[in-house]
Amino acid sequence: MTDRATPNLPARDQDATIAFYAALGFTTGYRDAGWLILQRGAIELEFFNYPDLDWSTSSFGACLRLDDLDEFYAACREAGIPEATRGAPRLHPSQREAWGGRRAALIDPDGSLLHLIANTD
Repeated sequence: MTDRATPNLPARDQDATIAFYAALGFTTGYRDAGWLILQRGAIELEFFNYPDLDWSTSSFGACLRLDDLDEFYAACREAGIPEATRGAPRLHPSQREAWGGRRAALIDPDGSLLHLIANTD
């Protein structure tokens, strides 16, 4: 196995987290009473229980570096996630960043910010 890192994000409700991410193509790789691992291809997101989380003040986040940013973004839109500037969940469209790459953003229902970064562009 190669070295890797997996982000640990909060989940107020595991069932709701599974349902949200399943609509984006994630499957459950592991689940117990306090931990959840979701997978989509080589991407793994790990979630810990945080039932009292105030999503509006959450500062949790991670970067998803994607070979096909546009495909993942389209899957988010097809799942009904709106492009908005407030609320959760929501999307922010991709844009070219000062460092030269392209980045979009997904805020999940628990307020976690997922930077969606194109691997090549």
